[in-house]
Amino acid sequence: QVQLVESGGGLVQAGGSLRLSCATSGRTFSSYAVGWFRQPPGKERDFVAAISRSGGNKYYADSVKGRFTISRDNAKNTVYLQMNILKPEDTAVYSCAAVETMSTGAFYTSSHGYDYWGQGTQVTVSS
Repeated sequence: QVQLVESGGGLVQAGGSLRLSCATSGRTFSSYAVGWFRQPPGKERDFVAAISRSGGNKYYADSVKGRFTISRDNAKNTVYLQMNILKPEDTAVYSCAAVETMSTGAFYTSSHGYDYWGQGTQVTVSS
């Protein structure tokens, strides 16, 4: 069983930045592809960004491309989501998800592709 813990959420003004972290323990995180998803109030969960187990492949939703950066430090068993130029429409609960994969380059944009989920962290962007 993989346990994921997100941190770094909070309240920020529009135009500001936050860095979210997704950490795990007790597992070799380098065997897992990881994705970030978000669920705005009253809406469905949407894909935000994904990264392959090696970190060599990354993919972003169009709505965050150029503003958000996903990265990972496998030595620290942590994946990050750097969020810049935040907008009120970025307000949501952000969750990370992971799936063990044999492919070093695979990443997944569908929530159905992931086996493990964190509890989520709230990000609120004020206008």
